[in-house]
Amino acid sequence: MEVLRKRGDCPALRWFLGCAVFLTATFFSLPATAGPYPPAAGESGSTAIHKDDSAFVAWAVGWEDYIPGEEVDATFQAPEKAVGKAEGASFDIVSLGRGGQITMTFDPPIDNGEGWDFAVFENSFSDTFLELAYAEVSSDGEHFVRFDNDSLTQEPVSAYGAVDPTNIDGLAGKYKQAYGTPFDLEDVGLDYATHVRLIDIVGDRTSLDTSGDAIYDPYPTVGSAGFDLDAIGVSNGAAYPAGEYTPPSVPSSDGDAGFGGGGCFISTACQGFWREVGHDCRCDPYSHHQRAGEP
Repeated sequence: MEVLRKRGDCPALRWFLGCAVFLTATFFSLPATAGPYPPAAGESGSTAIHKDDSAFVAWAVGWEDYIPGEEVDATFQAPEKAVGKAEGASFDIVSLGRGGQITMTFDPPIDNGEGWDFAVFENSFSDTFLELAYAEVSSDGEHFVRFDNDSLTQEPVSAYGAVDPTNIDGLAGKYKQAYGTPFDLEDVGLDYATHVRLIDIVGDRTSLDTSGDAIYDPYPTVGSAGFDLDAIGVSNGAAYPAGEYTPPSVPSSDGDAGFGGGGCFISTACQGFWREVGHDCRCDPYSHHQRAGEP
């Protein structure tokens, strides 16, 4: 995802307008007719798996061959941040850049069990700002096979444009932060996998799906361009939906008139997808507080 830039002292009106502009551009640019594939996290029929789901029994233990593409600041060239459990946060990630790639390693290997076998976590701050990647697996670290994939997005997507998740199948990055996109080794005929490779999709129509159709996602983005990997979790063989997890309700804002205690407006419509670390405002969807001045 493209990192949001500093907003000075975070005035209330600018914060509100920023949320309003993004939300308007996102939701009103979606097509009226949904596609054939599972919808966004939390909707009926979604295959999204929350990071705290009891189905997860292990996480990636290392990485190999991190090759960042263009438009990635040094801050986000941090492959070690993709090791271990998903954080579900905007900045605890490694960015692949345009066309970049990374290979994550697993010990013990990922077994081909019942249902989905692993899930890939990106850091999108909304259900429709989807930066996508090819997913490939290997049982020896040398020979990789790619999951079949399909993109039905028909038009180019601007840097802050929207992608309908019901038009996406078989690509990592289909779901917002804290929710993983699941994959099943049965689909590629492997009994187990020791390596998972992710390759960023450049959203300018140069990347193609399995059928040879152009794949569109937000383009051009800068700073942390392309797919941003949070983590890869391994399943215990759970079916859809996965194990036990009840998402918290969106908390109300602290302070007066929708201001977060210290005077920063926190729109409930944003639902915590906007974060700024190191500045005055923070809005976190997975805590039960929204305050100004927290790190």
